[in-house]
Amino acid sequence: MRLQYPTNIKIILVPCTGKIDVLHILHAFEKGADGVYAVGCMEGDCHYNSGNLRARKRVEQAQKILNTIGIEGERAQMYNLSSAEGPRFAQFAVEMDERIRKLGPNPIKLAQKKAA
Repeated sequence: MRLQYPTNIKIILVPCTGKIDVLHILHAFEKGADGVYAVGCMEGDCHYNSGNLRARKRVEQAQKILNTIGIEGERAQMYNLSSAEGPRFAQFAVEMDERIRKLGPNPIKLAQKKAA
């Protein structure tokens, strides 16, 4: 099965979403990402016990920080699915792409272009 999702989505594999830190999310925005989302195991079904719960809290922290500095916090999201739900993964990618297109480009990226 070949999944169809937007070509502008860059996938970064990690052993567990619990390895994602708030700094990783914020660094992505600093480097010009328009949005960041993490896709982890179903809640209560994490292979590493509670990694996905830690990831959700970190994404929520990143959202708060983004809101504080004037960037829409909804640019960062957390999704959960099982490994058997490939089409749903593609659906999340499309959903996130649509959300970011409505919000427009990352304000940090726009400021960096103006400064250059």
